[in-house]
Amino acid sequence: MDQDPQAARAPNRRIALLIDADNVSHTNIAAMLAELSKYGTANIRRAYGDWGADGLKGWRGKLHEFAIRPIQQFSYSAGKNATDIALVIDAMELLYTQKPDAFCIASSDADFTPLVMQLKANGHDVYGFGERKTPAPFVNACTTFLYLDSLEVAAPAGTPKPPKAAKKSDDKPAKLPIAQDAKLIEVLRGAVEAAMYDDGWASMSAAGSTAKRQAPIDPRNYGVKNFPALFEATGVFDIVKADNGQTYVADKRNKDRTDKPAI
Repeated sequence: MDQDPQAARAPNRRIALLIDADNVSHTNIAAMLAELSKYGTANIRRAYGDWGADGLKGWRGKLHEFAIRPIQQFSYSAGKNATDIALVIDAMELLYTQKPDAFCIASSDADFTPLVMQLKANGHDVYGFGERKTPAPFVNACTTFLYLDSLEVAAPAGTPKPPKAAKKSDDKPAKLPIAQDAKLIEVLRGAVEAAMYDDGWASMSAAGSTAKRQAPIDPRNYGVKNFPALFEATGVFDIVKADNGQTYVADKRNKDRTDKPAI
């Protein structure tokens, strides 16, 4: 989640953080809260699960440490996940009662996609955290989505890195090289076109913000730190830093652009 204009008003924005503890590791909570602090204060923090289950033992010590309210949800039927329903009900209740400025859904479950779409339809930003296996519909529905393995670069200094879990061949699909990611390049090209001046150049900050409005793009999900590095890695843009300190980007296909931005 790269910094954007809304971060300027971040201290006054109230965020409801709703965690599907069955699908998110407790080792990520410090980094998630640090990331959300760019956009506001997560003053509503709830984690959902069956807290008597062995699989959530690691979470129990984190609840008090990070002031997270545990929401107990029993599994009423074998093989059925009732946690999802409890989280959705709470989100809708919060929408009309506590009225937070934004929501954050931490899960890798695509079943939350309709919830995200409903919250956005009501005018709220929805930030998402999840694993690489998170289905595309949920990722694309969020205002911004950040893969949990990308949070290592965002964690505060001194935060211990979580132990790496054993890799499963079907859990984490191979990343497409940036220069071959046609969908990403299409979004970035559209962002430059929308943000460019008459000379064919767009400021990097405007192009990055425009790209994020089109799709839940965070450069760290692609293994780079920021939008300048992301645009450069595609190999299809020219990037220059002007004397005024601003960075500008232009599509190499645009033959009508000037050689340099007219500042």
